[in-house]
Amino acid sequence: MASGKDHDKSTRFWAAPFAIGIGLLLNIQSGLIGGAAFLVGGLWLSPDLDTNSIAIKRWGILQHLWWPYRKLIPHRSFLSHGPFLGTAVRMLYLFILCSLLIFLVKPLGFLTSFTATHFIKELSQQQPRKVLAALIGLEASAWLHLIKDGDP
Repeated sequence: MASGKDHDKSTRFWAAPFAIGIGLLLNIQSGLIGGAAFLVGGLWLSPDLDTNSIAIKRWGILQHLWWPYRKLIPHRSFLSHGPFLGTAVRMLYLFILCSLLIFLVKPLGFLTSFTATHFIKELSQQQPRKVLAALIGLEASAWLHLIKDGDP
């Protein structure tokens, strides 16, 4: 199992080759988005958010938002370190947090017709390649993490 510093070093190293690969497959903008998502996925949305890790500390004061996740998800479980499912669980958790935030600020008059679901639907319809590149980048960084940990 790799240390947090090893994970960070690998993420930073592979982000550019990953961006180039996605750029060649889709287009340059998608490559940049995919590379950025790879970095975000590896550095801020790591499978190790279920522990007191470097990734959780990067969130600063917002790391407390991950407290329920850390209590509900056992470390290295299939829900945190499982291929596809781990990333999906973290993204669903963020989606729920964003939806809750929108629900709380709507009575204040902000974001009156905005919902997280509507935003994701519109973005997916208008920019499918860019959304695909972001999702692939997030998942690829998780796979790099799993490979570095020696998981199948």
